[in-house]
Amino acid sequence: MPTGAALGAEVQGVDLRALDAAAFTALQDAWLEHQVLLVRDQSLTDAELIAFSRRFGDLDLAPIQESGRRFVDGYPELYVVSNVVDEQGVPIGSLGFGEAVWHTDMSYQEHPPRASMLYALEVPPSGGDTSFCTMYGAWEVLPDDLRAQVAGLRVKHDGTYNSGGYVRQGVTPTDDPRTSPGMLHPLVRVHPDTGRPHLYLGRRRNAYLEGLTLAESDALLDRLWDLATRDTLVWTHQWRVGDLVLWDNRCTMHRRDGFDPATRRVMHRTQIR
Repeated sequence: MPTGAALGAEVQGVDLRALDAAAFTALQDAWLEHQVLLVRDQSLTDAELIAFSRRFGDLDLAPIQESGRRFVDGYPELYVVSNVVDEQGVPIGSLGFGEAVWHTDMSYQEHPPRASMLYALEVPPSGGDTSFCTMYGAWEVLPDDLRAQVAGLRVKHDGTYNSGGYVRQGVTPTDDPRTSPGMLHPLVRVHPDTGRPHLYLGRRRNAYLEGLTLAESDALLDRLWDLATRDTLVWTHQWRVGDLVLWDNRCTMHRRDGFDPATRRVMHRTQIR
């Protein structure tokens, strides 16, 4: 069932642990069409989440968290997104309770994941909503003069900070996008499965358009971001325990609202290589 927004659909009445081949193919087709899928009322163990994720392809290993932890014991593919701390006061996951800005997962790498899944184990009574925006739609709303201006450009995807604003493990922070760690990717890409053109922006902080002055790059990026994140291109999801959300990391961006730090939010994420 489509969300009624520019992207996203809810898949109803399925148990992700028991999908036969035909049902999985239909789900995969719906994912490519709608870019983001929501499946509610799941009861997945970590092993079952990983097994379902692997039906889409090989999985990336979880990145190192701000605390220095890499993964859930025994499950190197699982990344924990949480504000909860353990008995020693060490965070069990990443990104805390604050806002997470618009971003595409791991786009500072040469080969970012094609998809991400986030599964809700604990959610706060309010806040912590996740919004998604369509990069197909962002390309479609660009006026012709702007399309011509961005054709052939490459954009630097910064690897200094994560989406919560934390410096990544082992990185010396810098705010000069020309020298910061990261990766250059084409600003306009063609989706390998659907053949549709889309923008590939990554994240705004420390972004840089190759070959332009900083002032020219910032002016053009600000214009693109204003268009790409307009409300008409966005769908916002309010989480419930047992929700699984799967998104196409190639043609969407996402962000998270902050929430009360006195409440708990625990999510497990996998990423398809």
